[in-house]
Amino acid sequence: MTEDANSWTLDPDRALPAEPTARAVAREIYAASGALPIVSMHGHVDVDLFLDNQPFANASELLVIPDHYLVRMLVSQGMTPADLGVQTRDGTPFETDPREIWRRFCQNWKLFRGTPTRYWLEHEFAVVFGAPAPPSAQNADELYDFFLETLARDEFRPRALLDRFNVEVLATTDSALSDLAAHRKLAELDGGQRIVPTFRPDSLLQINHRSWADDVARLSEVSGIDAGDFDSFLQALRQRRDVFIAAGARATDHGHLSADTTELEPSQARRIYAAALRGEADDADAAAFAGGMLFEMARMSAEDGLVMQLHPGVLRNHNSAVRQRYGADAGFDIPVQIEFTRALQPLLNSFGMNPDFRMIAFTTDETVYSRELAPLAGAYPALRLGAPWWFLDSPEQMRRFRESAVETAGFYNTSGFVDDTRALASIPARHDLSRRVDAGFLARLVTEGRLDLAEAVETAVDLAYNLPLLAYAQRA
Repeated sequence: MTEDANSWTLDPDRALPAEPTARAVAREIYAASGALPIVSMHGHVDVDLFLDNQPFANASELLVIPDHYLVRMLVSQGMTPADLGVQTRDGTPFETDPREIWRRFCQNWKLFRGTPTRYWLEHEFAVVFGAPAPPSAQNADELYDFFLETLARDEFRPRALLDRFNVEVLATTDSALSDLAAHRKLAELDGGQRIVPTFRPDSLLQINHRSWADDVARLSEVSGIDAGDFDSFLQALRQRRDVFIAAGARATDHGHLSADTTELEPSQARRIYAAALRGEADDADAAAFAGGMLFEMARMSAEDGLVMQLHPGVLRNHNSAVRQRYGADAGFDIPVQIEFTRALQPLLNSFGMNPDFRMIAFTTDETVYSRELAPLAGAYPALRLGAPWWFLDSPEQMRRFRESAVETAGFYNTSGFVDDTRALASIPARHDLSRRVDAGFLARLVTEGRLDLAEAVETAVDLAYNLPLLAYAQRA
């Protein structure tokens, strides 16, 4: 590169309050929390990446192709996922030249102005990798070559990056049907369970899922229990949960469209399950079964101690053509309005006061925090609020989350930050942004005389580190 190697530095006060008095307080609070270890308990980085531990080949494979936020923005401006190296599932061509993919990204750097993606990428480039300048059409090739040289070094291999990022615990998201062999091998290599699985059974709980029948057959195979009837199905799910717990799992993860948790009468559950196996279940059956199975998952969590994560309210694969061409994670997931108060009532009536049960609720509808979720979390000991994720993973909406939730639920009925990322290099950037936003919010409370500084510092440390450990604590 032609620029001096130390020429690109980021504003040390980025995302802190602009008002001078509050900014000074926020700096002091952030100084206590900014460098704490990362507890990343909800994410989608592939576990095999760490087991293989191979160097990343180039910047496109690390920073562009796996980052669906980045790809989505460029697609919104007229590109296709194939233009950006996303592999097609229908055999149509896609760009395989990583340098060309990188050029397309660099040429469109301005599209990310004002977005959280811009914040994450700048942190990754300047702080994590020490890149000498922001991307541009003019320096695309030079910057690509810089990353080629940097990524070839051992300290930038996947497991070394976890050390570099100061990651204490990282949770992956794994199919309920996974054999978890990679997790067991990693535990042997690391001498512990630093990278832990999360039990994700969505395709088994939603009978209208396209792979449901095949997945039930596979469940019978991997569990050793013939899931030919509903009672055996529940037994097989319990067996799989036990396998996950033995591999270090701390939580389940449920991405249903609705938050409904209405318990099904056993006879009704058996009828729907049998009809689904015959291919005769209708949409009403599917909705009832999904809600009933969330109730069953809560019952199982109260028994085995896995924390239950629920994030409803997203219409998956909004564009069917994109879904068909690129797969389930590329078809545009769009938020929809969701109701929690009545939907969670059956579950919370049965388990909300149970000391052996813990549930963390997330949503992409920020209006629901003050109206429903904060009052619920402020009442039921078993319920925690997941801090903003996905579309809410931005400074303004993080601040609004604190404003919406804290007055009713307090800080200590929240889970700590959840990054929900598939892009490994963005993990420290996302957690850094959360810590800065929280420092700013706490600084405002200090300057308004609502907290003293020592309380604010203690709260910032709890939000960044202690609360996620507590929220996802393994049962003794």
